[in-house]
Amino acid sequence: MVMLFTRRRKFIKRISLVTVQICLLAFSLVFIVFPLVFRYSVTLQRGILFLTFITYPRDLDLSNPASVGLYATRSFHLNVPDADVEEDDAENKRYVRIGLWHVLPKHVAKRFSKELQLSEEAQEDLQNITEVSDENLDKLEGAIKTSFPVVNPENQQLFYERLLKVPGNTIVLYLHGNTASRGSGHRLDVYKLLRKLGYHVISFDYRGYGDSDPISPTEEGVVRDAMAVYNYIRNLTSNPVFIWGHSLGTGVATNMLSQLNYLNDKGIKGVILEAPFTNIKDEIRMHPFARPFKHLPWFDHTIARPMYLNSLRFESDQHISEFRQPIMILHAEDDYVVPFQLGYKLYRIALDTRGKSWGPVEFHRFEGSRKYGHKYICYAPELPDLIQKFINNYYKDIF
Repeated sequence: MVMLFTRRRKFIKRISLVTVQICLLAFSLVFIVFPLVFRYSVTLQRGILFLTFITYPRDLDLSNPASVGLYATRSFHLNVPDADVEEDDAENKRYVRIGLWHVLPKHVAKRFSKELQLSEEAQEDLQNITEVSDENLDKLEGAIKTSFPVVNPENQQLFYERLLKVPGNTIVLYLHGNTASRGSGHRLDVYKLLRKLGYHVISFDYRGYGDSDPISPTEEGVVRDAMAVYNYIRNLTSNPVFIWGHSLGTGVATNMLSQLNYLNDKGIKGVILEAPFTNIKDEIRMHPFARPFKHLPWFDHTIARPMYLNSLRFESDQHISEFRQPIMILHAEDDYVVPFQLGYKLYRIALDTRGKSWGPVEFHRFEGSRKYGHKYICYAPELPDLIQKFINNYYKDIF
């Protein structure tokens, strides 16, 4: 009996020792090895920030927007010059191919439903829309229909670009956040809301996302992609353009606007920032995934600072005082991906640092009890009025 008891004690001790060793190994891997690897791996830093490996839905066909309910939508690609090649090396210049959608406003889709050969389901959806007053389209409708009796793959580009050029149109350039593509999640509902309000929507995937070239994104690269899309619009029309950035897209938006202000470009009339943050260092510290790490004494040295040193900064708190356009900030109190405090902090910085004669800054808080979180402010019943009021107030102004 004594011998049996002794063996049991030894066995328990051995199990306890193995358990402690496993726990120490796990702790070392998670809290020491991973931060050290992260510090010295730019690839890992970019992967964690941009999350291009997350794709959903998996069977999404971006070349066919109608498959996700976006009828009267053109899917196409642009080539963006790669800055790694010298500008004067024209023969060998490399390009990054990025995928885009041009979503027509509902009232425009209804007028040209026959030419677009829309499905019965799409035509049903268009029956009960409120007509948008469009005097310029009234004048040009007949000529456009004569030029495009049927929209087919051969003339689709010319047709969509012709409609984009109609004077008086308002265009919203949508900059999505990290993960997935332009055709994922709540983004479709944002496009549908904007098209119902009468706006053209241009959405695209940064390098590394969707059907764009599978190139590792950088801050400089995704901003360059956004600039290329804006230049595409500006080369076609002088109609007013508004930027809508969501999450990481808010960092792209403020960086882009800062650069355009430096170039003295006045084509963008205003910017809507949905769930914005101040900068990547602050966002990393407050992100839910950082909770197990942020109290470690080496957190800043191994995780936050290396991303800054590798130019993964997205410093909206700096850029927001470098452009003059009006700003509307939207943030939900129960946003746990980009905490509400960061959006409000950015708003206060904007109030304190922007010129008095510059465009106004609005902040709209959505109570946590409404459960909009990080992605679903687009379902707020008051949002359409907020958007229309913001765009109507500033689409003619130059700041």
